[in-house]
Amino acid sequence: MDQEERKRAIYESLSPRRRKFIDRIGFEEWDPFQEPKHPFDIRKDRTSRTASQIVEAFYREMDCEAASMAYRNGVQEMCMGIFNWDERYRGMYEFCRWYMEELRRMGHDPLSVWKR
Repeated sequence: MDQEERKRAIYESLSPRRRKFIDRIGFEEWDPFQEPKHPFDIRKDRTSRTASQIVEAFYREMDCEAASMAYRNGVQEMCMGIFNWDERYRGMYEFCRWYMEELRRMGHDPLSVWKR
């Protein structure tokens, strides 16, 4: 059975309501064999990496084996926010950069904000 026969067989097996939809777009235009769209988690950024690959690279580079779950959740959330161009995360990122520079200008060690 060739592809055109299979397409016709699929069309014939559909409900009348579904056939009406296909008739509206045109039988010739309808492609029951098209590839599905990529799921959300397979999307890649400018570096051709997925969000999980970026997070894993961060953990490797920063040596975060003993990081707490809160830390890991924060990294994941920030990565997804930046990955999706969410303005909220852009604001957090820019504030962190500004605050670190502010501490340097005032003669403080920027990493001391994490020490109690």
